[in-house]
Amino acid sequence: MTEPCAEAFSLRGRLAAAAGFVQRRLDGSCQPDESGFDPDFNAAVLMPMVSVLYRKWFRVRMRGLENVPDSGAALVVANHAGVLPFDMIMVQAGLHYEHRRHRNLRLLGADLIYEVPLLAQLARKSGHTLASPAQAARLLAAGELVGVCPEGFKGTGKPFSERYKLRRFGRGGFAVSAIRARVPIIPCAIIGAEEIYPMIGNAHRLAELLGLPYFPLTPLFPWLGPLGMIPLPSDWIIEFGKPVPTDHYWGTAAEDAPVVSELADRVRDIIQQMVDDLVVERGPAFS
Repeated sequence: MTEPCAEAFSLRGRLAAAAGFVQRRLDGSCQPDESGFDPDFNAAVLMPMVSVLYRKWFRVRMRGLENVPDSGAALVVANHAGVLPFDMIMVQAGLHYEHRRHRNLRLLGADLIYEVPLLAQLARKSGHTLASPAQAARLLAAGELVGVCPEGFKGTGKPFSERYKLRRFGRGGFAVSAIRARVPIIPCAIIGAEEIYPMIGNAHRLAELLGLPYFPLTPLFPWLGPLGMIPLPSDWIIEFGKPVPTDHYWGTAAEDAPVVSELADRVRDIIQQMVDDLVVERGPAFS
């Protein structure tokens, strides 16, 4: 870890960031963007909170940051797991603290997130926005680094017995967005999220009553109540692979279903291979 990154994680670094945030709030020099993203609030309040999980609880090892561009648009595509979406929050924290340009990752999230008032507000302030082709196009056109998990709830809600086996990447919407914007796709493999809430069952009827995609049953939840919601401290590795270019596709390629499907499947296969390799390298999930 580089010295600037260590300073950002330190108590002195956090206090300095908080003091600067308060001053900028008082003089009105920082304002959210049109989607509600508040980079100052994110850097001074939200990311320092997340950093405790990142460094101390999950002990995340970040790899391949050189594959994430220093500036300009790119689409980070990752595997998804863990019942709750801690995985992409850890990716967001890693890029914020450890990338040499401390890039903000603008995450595309599911509708459900924006139906919970407080969660919706925090999500928007941290750079999340509703997953849609229009939002993806807007962010990429603005030169943002955008993150997406094509597995969606199929990934976070899969049983523990199927851990680290990627689900289908939907209809390839992310590939369409990348081709249209002519931006590189950055494959991202996440190891560790599968073990934080080992899902051994799904209370389907309760999920339907609550309007949820699934209601997880784990060794600790709901049996231990709120304590069962504490994620287990698994060992994490997050790796970014080499960019997959899209600027060579012709003008109508985004409307060509076989082309889109081929690109989506290729990216999925790259991530699956990365995941397989990292699982072997890491070994036991808890050290």
